Amino acid sequence: QLEESGGGLVQPGGSLRLSCEISEAAADSHAIGWFHQAPGKGREAVSCIDSTGRTTYYEDSVKGRFAISRDNAKNTVYLEMKTMGREDIGTYYCAADDNAECCGFRICIPNSWGRGTQVTVSS
Repeated sequence: QLEESGGGLVQPGGSLRLSCEISEAAADSHAIGWFHQAPGKGREAVSCIDSTGRTTYYEDSVKGRFAISRDNAKNTVYLEMKTMGREDIGTYYCAADDNAECCGFRICIPNSWGRGTQVTVSS
């Protein structure tokens, strides 16, 4: 089970930090991915972190703006978002993979999902 938090309203150019709390057994053995679903569009992967936290991947449009990290002692994965724009509006989901490694900026087989947290960018 996963639960996202940290969404909200941010001004253009602003920052937010999303959290994904993981209640899965052996949470630190799972790669975790973040996904973005813009209004009226499908869910798209934006970033992935392996089980150790040592390896991270990003979709091209968020490279240099987003940073994924994890604290396995707290069973939590974070997504730090900076220089945000209207293209970042939407619902953000985290998902867990049974695998410890990512498949590039995607997790290989998402098998557990959170309910999402809403992000709005507006002045």
